[in-house]
Amino acid sequence: MRRTLIKSATIVSMDDAIGDFSTGDVLVEGSRIADVRPWIDLGSGAAETEIIDGQGRIVIPGLINAHMHTWQTGLRGYAANWTLLEYFRRMHAGLATVFRPEDIHIATLVGALNQINCGTTTLVDWCHNNPTPDHTDAAVRGLIESGIRAAFFHGSPKPEPKPGEPHFSEIPHPRREVERLLAGPLADRDGLVTLGLAILGPHYSTLDVAMHDFRLARELKLIASMHQGGGPAKTPGGWEKLIDAGLVGAGINIVHGNDLSDDLLDRMVDLGVSFSVTPENEMIQGHGFPITGRLLKRGVRPTIGIDLESVLAGDLLSVARIALSMQRALDNAESRNTNGTIPATTTIPVREALRWITTEGARMLGRESQIGSLTPGKLADLVVINASDLNLVPVHDPVATVVMQTSLANIEAVMIGGAWKKRNGRLLVEGLETKKELLAQSGRRLVQDIERQGRAA
Repeated sequence: MRRTLIKSATIVSMDDAIGDFSTGDVLVEGSRIADVRPWIDLGSGAAETEIIDGQGRIVIPGLINAHMHTWQTGLRGYAANWTLLEYFRRMHAGLATVFRPEDIHIATLVGALNQINCGTTTLVDWCHNNPTPDHTDAAVRGLIESGIRAAFFHGSPKPEPKPGEPHFSEIPHPRREVERLLAGPLADRDGLVTLGLAILGPHYSTLDVAMHDFRLARELKLIASMHQGGGPAKTPGGWEKLIDAGLVGAGINIVHGNDLSDDLLDRMVDLGVSFSVTPENEMIQGHGFPITGRLLKRGVRPTIGIDLESVLAGDLLSVARIALSMQRALDNAESRNTNGTIPATTTIPVREALRWITTEGARMLGRESQIGSLTPGKLADLVVINASDLNLVPVHDPVATVVMQTSLANIEAVMIGGAWKKRNGRLLVEGLETKKELLAQSGRRLVQDIERQGRAA
């Protein structure tokens, strides 16, 4: 069995029972964490163990990116100046329609590799540009080839209907395709890549379609995730009808949720719904302010997602920092308006933000017993940060260093399931330059094709 011991590192376990260590060790055996504590003595097993000197390093759990449309990696920055309304028109009704399976594959592969490079070990890939099974299989293949742990949330495209075709809001989620995936590449529910549903939900579908999709997810025991917000709802009062039908509860995931009323948010929280906010993109494109603080006031925590690399960078630590900073700003402004002064102390400590991208992501996926913290018995998904780098020295508070100062440049190593995916600041992947060129070629062709269509029209 492969064994790895990281010695004399600063450990941020994110497990309240274990705590943190200014100097501690992490022992990995096979695919799992075997021990986390100071001064692990290997005894006679030392000769068979890879020993890593962790001095000057901070070891944290692998990050969990709760929401990203990885199929847009080849269009990085292309949508940076679009509002949400432009995005709907120019991406879903435009660029998305010229994607070939090979575009989906290379975008998902390189996008997932970049997530590993940035310290993400689990990616929720919300794939809603899969008009054919070949597109779907290309995305799944890209995730598997990358080596990342992923939840592939199978969605559906949103083009403008051609004459005689139904609007996408009237099309139920395809049961046959979901069953095909469960019987094939995503059959293992504890595998490296698992399946979830990226459904329309009542904001973007008719009530009949929403009822069908919620029931499908419950029957197949899959997480049902859906966008909530961005213009008027397709089905006003739809959430109340779904709640009355007993279909809303644990396993339902709301993305964004900026326009949810307080009463409806209360009901959802009470029913055990999870929430994924994408704070940077929500503010850029016009969704509204993230609901981070509204959730915290109700005793629940959000998960955090990148959302769109076609708009912003894929660095999850930066997005978590933005979520924290924005909510602190809102809290400070509220205190000024109410009390005439800023709060006596910060309203959200930095450890909270780290929870949003570790333990809370695991909880949303129903995998809190497997990932999200450095806990013996859990899968060995971890990140090593070089805290001796110029921008991190000196370290007074390791959690603050991770959340407020760490960048991609400091992510020295990444392990997923006991296997190193990044070492000494470099991804352990063959043919990376070729993959980058294929991604660039794909992005250029997509833009050329849609521009050609525009000229023809």
